[in-house]
Amino acid sequence: MDGNGGRGSGAGVTTGGLARELGISPTTLRSWDRRYGLGPATRVEGRHRRWTAPDVAMVREMCRLTAEGVPPAEAARAAKAHAAEVRASGPAPAAAPLRQARVEPSTGPDDPHGETSPPGDTRRRGRGLARAAVRMDAEAVHEQIMTSIETYGLIAAWDDVLMPTLRYVGRKWESSEDRYVEVEHMLSWHISAALRYAYAGAMARGRPADTRPVLLACLPGEQHTLPLEALTAALRDRGQRVLMLGGSVPVDALEASVRRVAPVAVGLWSQSRNTADLPMARHLAALRWGVHGARTRSHVLLCGPGWGPRPDPELLRPHGLRDAVRIMLSAGSPAGEARPEGERTARSVRTAPAGASERGTRSEEIIA
Repeated sequence: MDGNGGRGSGAGVTTGGLARELGISPTTLRSWDRRYGLGPATRVEGRHRRWTAPDVAMVREMCRLTAEGVPPAEAARAAKAHAAEVRASGPAPAAAPLRQARVEPSTGPDDPHGETSPPGDTRRRGRGLARAAVRMDAEAVHEQIMTSIETYGLIAAWDDVLMPTLRYVGRKWESSEDRYVEVEHMLSWHISAALRYAYAGAMARGRPADTRPVLLACLPGEQHTLPLEALTAALRDRGQRVLMLGGSVPVDALEASVRRVAPVAVGLWSQSRNTADLPMARHLAALRWGVHGARTRSHVLLCGPGWGPRPDPELLRPHGLRDAVRIMLSAGSPAGEARPEGERTARSVRTAPAGASERGTRSEEIIA
């Protein structure tokens, strides 16, 4: 390539060319040079900087380490040592291929009744994911998301890595006059792709139990589907049949679906108060079907910050993804499916931890 940003004949790569090759900005490269001394070893043609193969290997290592959450100063020291090894041993190694991590069935710490992942480790992983997203490094974002799900399980990865990172990027967007909207969109797309990959893997492992399905839907006007995509994948991973309707489902379609498939539970997502429709939720909770004397109805779960902490004592209010999975699995069990006519919806709150119906819940805790 020519000297305007590509590779010259043996002269190395320009700053612009290296930035494009690695998916980071030239400003980031200059900042790393200024702060940590991660600059090119040689200069040619006046003040034009050229990055040799060891220089490129050094910056690749810096990108990899910061994407894993290593503090920049520590990552820079390791990257310099890596570059020295490359200079001593020969050409830089090829870039690692994109991973296709297999998402296994959830066990251990990701069990809905189990422990959470180590907080320090997940914070480091979240910082790495945020840095990769801000510099628009799609490969590193994919790697971090898939590794988080593979390491911690889907629920813990969602609660402790993916959602905190989305909130961080969202705050940057809100505080910088829409400068980071493309970062949030890219990160959301990759998280959605990983969740659907996990769902597809669970589907491929076999048919779920022959029980009534769980139905999930966003309310009319609500387009935030990621939390329900996480819930869909987590439930299917545990053998629960799921019918996910997606974003902004019309009221008539919701009612028709409930009557048609007789779900054991219905999860309604609302991100903001503008989309929360409590009368509609009560209406769905009141729908009954079956033979006279043994008619049943669905458990209705109000998911998302739009509902507020205590919208209705007779409707279920899960406290996070883990709680929603546990309640829906309990509702889908043989003991939980039977719900005779006249039984109050609030009785199913007994499946939640003691005091859960009385606690206020911060919006960011609700599968948010």
